[in-house]
Amino acid sequence: MKTTNVGGTVIDEPKSREAVKLVGDKRAGSKAAVKTSQIYLDGKFYAEGEAKISVFDHGLLYGDGIFEGIRFYNGRVFRLEEHLERLWDSARSILLEVPMSQRAMTEALLETIRQNDLREGYIRLIVTRGVGNLGLNPEQCKKPSVIIITAQIALYPEAVYRNGLSVVTCATRRTNPSALNPAVKSLNYLNNVMARIEANLANADEALMLNDEGNVAECTADNVFIVKRGQVFTPPITAGALRGITRSVVFEIAAETGIKVTEADITRHDVFIADEAFLTGTAAEIIPVVKADGRPIGSGKPGPISLRMIARFREMTRETGTPIYS
Repeated sequence: MKTTNVGGTVIDEPKSREAVKLVGDKRAGSKAAVKTSQIYLDGKFYAEGEAKISVFDHGLLYGDGIFEGIRFYNGRVFRLEEHLERLWDSARSILLEVPMSQRAMTEALLETIRQNDLREGYIRLIVTRGVGNLGLNPEQCKKPSVIIITAQIALYPEAVYRNGLSVVTCATRRTNPSALNPAVKSLNYLNNVMARIEANLANADEALMLNDEGNVAECTADNVFIVKRGQVFTPPITAGALRGITRSVVFEIAAETGIKVTEADITRHDVFIADEAFLTGTAAEIIPVVKADGRPIGSGKPGPISLRMIARFREMTRETGTPIYS
């Protein structure tokens, strides 16, 4: 099997230009960094350039499939069980049978990291409906495919975590849960992509997505939190927000520190007058927001609760998780 030079795999590309490297690119710019990443595909490992799926896979043709984005830190996979539970929930919701047990999936994921000799990074776990014909009927797809990709990722520069980012409200509304429930992490992310395009055009780091009632649902890839008078508020799942894994960690940190978190409908006005705001997501982690639609939030700098959340989250990621190499 031939090896190829490491290419330019990118998870996402916000205005601030995240640093995302293929696993083989351990020394950016080094001529020695030529080891290609190993990708898991249906029970086997392939070099990056050899990992291929059929053009008739309904994951490609129709976005018919599901995925999870997972992080690992210091040789441990963070919240692996929760991510796999959500993957299986997504599968049940769309009547997709994952072709392996959760235990087997765990081992496949850990072995993918081991094959790439990593201790820190990002995992993209994908289950497609599988190969069918050009019709959309999923009954034509006899065998789902499982793909596991690893990458090294820093979605935003460290300076953004210190200084905060800007968001704009986009015209693209979050998909109504009665049409396609955002609780399903499907491969069809066009709704989010269109909002991301609006953020790019506005030269903003992220985009606030509203639901049909005009309330804040989430951002294109993150859950939204605001702080007012020492209390934290976030949209409920029923508003169109994903049941984020990092979102749930914020609830845990708040309980530890005695901070009250309330799930409530949030308007743009609430965001504008907030004392603080921050976003959460597996790739972004916890990151402060200091400007919304051109208006400074609070003092225009990351607030104390946001910074406390970030600090505690980083402690948890270094100290907890499923061991990779034991």
